[in-house]
Amino acid sequence: MEGAAIPAWGAVSPWTVVAFVLYLGAMVAIGIRASRFSSAGLGEFFLAGRGLSRVVVALSAVSSGRSGWLLLGFSGLAFARGASALWAAVGYTAVEFVLCRSFGRRLRRLSGARDCLTLPDALAARLGEGRGWLRLCVVAVLLLFTTPYLGAQFVAGGKTFHSVFGLPEGAGIALTATIVLAYTVLGGFLAVSLTDVVQSLFMLFALIALPLLAVADLGGWSVVWARLSELDPTLVDPLAIGAGVAIGLVGIGLGSPGSPHILVRYMSIRDPEQLRGAAWISLFWNVAMALGAAAIGLAARAQFGEAAGLPAGDRENAYPALATAHLNPFLLGIVIASIFAAIMSTADSQLLVAASAVVRDVYEKLILRRRGERRADGALPPDPRRMVLVSRLVIVALVAVALVVAWLGGGVVFWLVLFAWAGMGAAFGPVLLLSLYWRGTTRAGALAGMAAGVGVLVLWVNQPALKAQLYELVPAFAAAAVVTVLVSLVTRAPGDTDEVFALMEGRRPREG
Repeated sequence: MEGAAIPAWGAVSPWTVVAFVLYLGAMVAIGIRASRFSSAGLGEFFLAGRGLSRVVVALSAVSSGRSGWLLLGFSGLAFARGASALWAAVGYTAVEFVLCRSFGRRLRRLSGARDCLTLPDALAARLGEGRGWLRLCVVAVLLLFTTPYLGAQFVAGGKTFHSVFGLPEGAGIALTATIVLAYTVLGGFLAVSLTDVVQSLFMLFALIALPLLAVADLGGWSVVWARLSELDPTLVDPLAIGAGVAIGLVGIGLGSPGSPHILVRYMSIRDPEQLRGAAWISLFWNVAMALGAAAIGLAARAQFGEAAGLPAGDRENAYPALATAHLNPFLLGIVIASIFAAIMSTADSQLLVAASAVVRDVYEKLILRRRGERRADGALPPDPRRMVLVSRLVIVALVAVALVVAWLGGGVVFWLVLFAWAGMGAAFGPVLLLSLYWRGTTRAGALAGMAAGVGVLVLWVNQPALKAQLYELVPAFAAAAVVTVLVSLVTRAPGDTDEVFALMEGRRPREG
């Protein structure tokens, strides 16, 4: 099979560069346009004033959830495993449909009634403030796993710049971070959500158009299927995996209930009842994009044979390599833009989630509040514009830390993202689900559950025999759920549980 060479820097067609630059210009323009609204206060900067529509919420949730993992990692998995890679999309597609229709509405009602801007905010509203340990632990775990997740997006951008434009990977990582930083700092959550809508359209177009054009050039699906069968008959069999691998791939969906960058979308919608319609929109988008990414991996395997035929011998370059081989320069620029759309739609969301946790839950709710409690005259309300400035400075600092992780870690996008996804899913998923659906959940149970989830995750990852059998998220999620329930059964639930459940269910709390 014909290999795919990495172009020399500066040798790419000007039309490819033009298409890509137009896309980037549109993203920054949206950030500039949204900057005035987002500068009004923390609610506007981190949650768009809770005024987004079902379409914006649905598309931004899907695009932020999939990231460079879908276009580079998932297509690379399909390149390696064949049709059985589709099992990786089954779990998150089904779980996010249910989350949006049911869980999301409860979360939106609670967050709106109690003025919650973050997930630590929502957990504190549900389980009680206590001494602030719940907030601190949630923020610590969130930062622990958000940073490698964000770093993985920068690595994905660096790989794309390297394989398509010939730019050194380190320089590509820095350039990706700079682009994301520019419009996120300017426009906050409104800019992030609006750019996500544009980015989801780029992604869907590219994921449908590229495999159709590539398969047609190769002679049709019958020819592609025949080539795949010659290379390895298991590539065309979606059931050609063991039960443990299948459970692990489907188990990827367990990360969705614990992913703040997805859940915060539900908190930002104008009307919680609109999440019913948003669930169907997100379902269509998730299915269409997963099928497109899998088709790209299969077509690339048929064309290039083994991973050695891809740039740098890296299977995660299957998508840009296939695009380079089959598209004219302008369409290639659009496809490259779609990769960055996936990367940036997650990176910007991770940035805001992490920054909001630091600013809202640590700086405002703990530090400023305790300063006020020590003053005889109480605390003055924090200046909204000053808080937004602090938020922007925190975002810059987080980008710097994530850049260090990206440069030091390098690594493989697919597995780096899966580890961070597993960490957040195990730590937050069971706790959030139980808190919003089971009255008996307590603050002590939540803290113990988070600790158990992270502990089992780290143990599982560091035992090769266990990791080879099952994706670490599955046992870690189960352990967190069991420990949360057991500890909650022997500790006391908050006194306002009935009132909080009435709010989440859309009922008027009983008086007295």
